[in-house]
Amino acid sequence: MDMVRTALHGHHEFSVDVREVYRTDPCYSVDTLTSLREEFGSEQPLCLLLGSDAFLKLHTWHEWRRVFELAHIVVMQRPGRPLGNAMENADDALKEEYRARLAPAPRRLHEAANGAIVALDMPLLDISATDIRRRCVEHKNIRYLTPDAVTHYIYSKQIYTPC
Repeated sequence: MDMVRTALHGHHEFSVDVREVYRTDPCYSVDTLTSLREEFGSEQPLCLLLGSDAFLKLHTWHEWRRVFELAHIVVMQRPGRPLGNAMENADDALKEEYRARLAPAPRRLHEAANGAIVALDMPLLDISATDIRRRCVEHKNIRYLTPDAVTHYIYSKQIYTPC
């Protein structure tokens, strides 16, 4: 949480929401979205951002169909790997929701508070949290893999380095 706050420092258009951090019971996305919907009201569009891999497993989530009643889903797809192709092998129930809810353009996210699926291309960046942790353990440089303030935070707190 401190690293997220550090990364967002100076970016006032973002805020850190801690409602999942202090929960002691199981934490489900549908519960978090329900809480956000109660806070922001029924008219405010909410978007749940997912990578393609996570979206393809959505049908395994707790009360997954309710997610569409609470938010839009924005799927971040990797260049050259369109979600439409991956959907051919997806669960039938998820395929049905995908076909019914896929919006042709992101502007749909402003037209309703929830219910749409939008697929967006993400630039291909070969950065992963696993690789950053491994590089820290091996005392390799992580500069340019995280914002400078986060890199400094990781080094100064000796996060991910062996004792």
